[in-house]
Amino acid sequence: MLVYLLVACDRLDEKQEKKLKRNLADLQAALQAYAETNEAATLMDDCESEDCEDWVLGISLPVKKKIQLKEPVNLFNDLAKQYHIDCEVGSIEDDQRDPVSYFGKREGIGDAFLIAEYLGV
Repeated sequence: MLVYLLVACDRLDEKQEKKLKRNLADLQAALQAYAETNEAATLMDDCESEDCEDWVLGISLPVKKKIQLKEPVNLFNDLAKQYHIDCEVGSIEDDQRDPVSYFGKREGIGDAFLIAEYLGV
């Protein structure tokens, strides 16, 4: 199963958008570093639009076992804590994203094994 984890860039108020734009380079660098050290992970980085709602910033990776979600979920939990963001996780099928859970600053800490259950892994 192909899974994605994204920085939630939609439904942000003005203050949250400003903070996200201010921290964009740091978030991109952290995700790029993760993708470079984890060959199964692919960086998803489409932040060209002026409107944050159109942004796609995160990673995708194939997952066969629940334990494979632990490291990326922990990464996004750390990013959420550091940059006060929320995250979206779901599956990708036929180039369509299907979200199953949100976690982070407002949504609370993500649990990799619970997320795996939502995904059916």
